[in-house]
Amino acid sequence: MILAHIHPGTAAGPGLWEIASAVGALLAAVAYGLAAGRLWRRGDAWPWWRPVSFTAGCTWVAWAGVGPLPGGPFTAHMTGHLLLGMAAPLLLVLARPLTLALRASPPGAARRGLLSLAHSRPARLLAHPLLAALLDAGGLWLLYRTDVYAHTHHRPLLHALVHAHVLAAGLLFTFAVCQVDPVRHRRPPALRGVALLAAGVAHAVLAKTLYATPPPGTAFTTTDLHTGSQVMYYGGDLVEAALGTVLAASWYRAAGRARTRHRRRRPEPALGR
Repeated sequence: MILAHIHPGTAAGPGLWEIASAVGALLAAVAYGLAAGRLWRRGDAWPWWRPVSFTAGCTWVAWAGVGPLPGGPFTAHMTGHLLLGMAAPLLLVLARPLTLALRASPPGAARRGLLSLAHSRPARLLAHPLLAALLDAGGLWLLYRTDVYAHTHHRPLLHALVHAHVLAAGLLFTFAVCQVDPVRHRRPPALRGVALLAAGVAHAVLAKTLYATPPPGTAFTTTDLHTGSQVMYYGGDLVEAALGTVLAASWYRAAGRARTRHRRRRPEPALGR
């Protein structure tokens, strides 16, 4: 999950992109709340914790852009990295925004178009767990083991593009692993588990390399570099453990449904005379 450099506490304050991303996140939270309220008003069930989860995810996206982040420059960057690329996507995906949009939309072209997009071939390919893991981990290594990260300090457009990529990559990977929203072709839990494990290993190995060597073209104090790398390593482990828990729970439910279907199809034994 890659992230452009964040400048917490600078005199200039957040830039235009950071402000725009924060406003967009808060507007998304409002839209989700209105859609959930639409379901509740017509008597449909929608768990209360999902709007809470979505609002928390949007809040973390906004905070990663404009909020004060603790520590030195690299530590603050890694804190934002976790919020924007890992923690916030998990909260957003667990809120099932696609399911909510389909249920809250009135019957018509809008709902059919959204469902067609979700079931389209490009969407199915992008949501493949291994491809999502490659995009996520590959972008991470590209950012930190080349001079891309150094260039984001001086090029606002590159900064904005990388900042946008981290959220998109995090959402895509989390969606591909969890698969809690309706998709036409669900990938086997074992495949999703392999993708999660591979991405976790890539994330952990990169954190260890950053502990020893900063990104090319950058200079941080040893304390800041070590603390930021530890935030990346241990914070990433926590979010990946949460993802693994969600995956295991869905695997358990799927196995239970399969056993139920098997029992229903099995013929009743003949009664003896």
